[in-house]
Amino acid sequence: MALAVTTIAAAATLAGQAVAAPPSSTPGEAHPQVVGGTRAAQGEFPFIVRLSMGCGGAMYADNLVLTAAHCVNGTGNNSGITATYGVVDLQSSSRVTRTSKYVYRNPGYSTSTGGDWALIQLSSPITGSTHLPLATSTAYDSGTFTILGWGAASEGGPQQRYLLKAQVPFVSDSSCKTAYPALKSAVEICAGYQQGGTDTCQGDSGGPMINKDSAGRWVQVGIVSYGQGCARAGYPGVYGQVSALSAAIAAKARELGA
Repeated sequence: MALAVTTIAAAATLAGQAVAAPPSSTPGEAHPQVVGGTRAAQGEFPFIVRLSMGCGGAMYADNLVLTAAHCVNGTGNNSGITATYGVVDLQSSSRVTRTSKYVYRNPGYSTSTGGDWALIQLSSPITGSTHLPLATSTAYDSGTFTILGWGAASEGGPQQRYLLKAQVPFVSDSSCKTAYPALKSAVEICAGYQQGGTDTCQGDSGGPMINKDSAGRWVQVGIVSYGQGCARAGYPGVYGQVSALSAAIAAKARELGA
């Protein structure tokens, strides 16, 4: 199965939650999912989380999930989100679920400034969960990245029962601005093939883009943010650049008990 990740479209509404439109969004634009990918093995990415509003996320701490700002409506008490953890098959009886307690949406986020991140505080911790470390420098912001999610496997297609994964190469800011002139290069990073075919797609928003450190451990370098359609030639995916956002994320996570 092809894996394409496409970000959430401008006018999209997931599970009743309005999604903020990225600067390059146009009516009818598809949303992120993994296109051109293959199924992930159980336990391969133990930090990945599926959120009930139709987004992805990653465990930051036992009580916190990191996702995209455009996946949530705002900051405040919120018990309406369900996080599913611990499985690649969303229908597995082994899945672990928690409802949300509080949501923090980056107050500096807008489609014109970037900074597409949010933290979801869970009603109770998932004790012993695997956490995904954040990149704190640009050391991992190049090469080939891994993308993953339960989003659509083709533009406009249905979201998936099984977690999909794929690899995409780094795209320079200068090249990415050809597709997205309003790219916020200080806080956004691009990845994808010039010929298209592999990308995130509808339903992948908020999920992690990851790379490996020198010891072979996964590090989060991106947060699925937006894109023009899914896996289209000449339109890479755009991700929140975690190395530029990690200090603010960590500071707020400490306030929330991480």
